[in-house]
Amino acid sequence: MIAIGSDHGGFKLKAEVMAHLDSLGVEYRDFGAKSSLSSDYADYAEAVGKAVASGECEAGILICGTGIGISIAANKVRGVRCALCNDCFSAEMSRRHNNANILALGERVLGVGLALRIVDIFISTGFDGGRHERRVNKVMALEQ
Repeated sequence: MIAIGSDHGGFKLKAEVMAHLDSLGVEYRDFGAKSSLSSDYADYAEAVGKAVASGECEAGILICGTGIGISIAANKVRGVRCALCNDCFSAEMSRRHNNANILALGERVLGVGLALRIVDIFISTGFDGGRHERRVNKVMALEQ
């Protein structure tokens, strides 16, 4: 199951992503926002981050206006590796080399078509492991 959340700046793109996940038969849990009224991205980053870090959800997608604020906030949650991706190659490498467990997107940065391609790549790409596992472990050790 994928955890998904956005603030008001990502609300419209979140609806597009959820409709896309529905079309693919991918299960998700919506952590809000529930409207386009002004809201704080950190609240949704925390909720999605905790769901992913705890194992309640296997991955997450977070969306705000640029993706920057929500990704910074998500990476404050212990166990989260949130990658802000604005292109397909970064989405692939975030999974293959960095084992990112949350994807961040910016509604004001990406068109819907590209955003959905990025989502597809993120959710379908696995972690390569090997030498990358050592590096990810070192990054995760920084939390200690």
